[in-house]
Amino acid sequence: MQFTTPLEQGRLVRRYKRFLADVITDAGEHLCIHCPNTGSMLNCMGEGARVWFQRNSDPKRKLPGTWELVETPQGRLACVNTARANRLVEEALLAGVIGELSGFTVLKREVAYGIENSRVDFRLDYPAGPAFVEVKSVTLGFADTAVAAFPDAVTDRGARHLRELAVLARQGVRAVQLYCVNLTGVEAVRPAGEIDPRYAAALRDAVEAGVEVLAYGVELSPKEIRLVRPLPVIL
Repeated sequence: MQFTTPLEQGRLVRRYKRFLADVITDAGEHLCIHCPNTGSMLNCMGEGARVWFQRNSDPKRKLPGTWELVETPQGRLACVNTARANRLVEEALLAGVIGELSGFTVLKREVAYGIENSRVDFRLDYPAGPAFVEVKSVTLGFADTAVAAFPDAVTDRGARHLRELAVLARQGVRAVQLYCVNLTGVEAVRPAGEIDPRYAAALRDAVEAGVEVLAYGVELSPKEIRLVRPLPVIL
């Protein structure tokens, strides 16, 4: 996935009110831009961090740009725009990159399912039946390890999705939790039980119920992002 317009560089001043970030561009321009991330963004919003953003030319939008990438304290690149994860996964699915999910005949997005009024990111139809795929974007990394973790904040919604997938798996329906690791320099993924023990427990319960857990890492630069390789998940 290539960025539609070239990203501009700057430095982060602060992120606040969840969806706002102040940056100073390399040209010295002070901007308030959109932060498309509802998480805590641990590891991704250090004061003075190098950032990349996409300038907005639409006069109807209130903010002049959208924050896309950041350089973490460990020198890694992370994509903080969580909306990119589903697009990356869809692109990879259609290109056959995710071997475990190849061979589907129909791909549907945002399909209603479950008993808790949920919507799954993708439903893939196969001759043998459907597969329901939930996608999560991973950006939390650490200085002393190449293992990334999810989530970076307590996520009741994420635990609910795992419960929904577990119900499907117990009914004999294929259910998949897919982690899109939008962070370079990562070799594996684990649940962040130290941040959200309920999510970690829900993930283990889902696996016991038969939910498949996959993780794929990216190649990431200010020009493009691609989902390229499977990563092990450490439960």
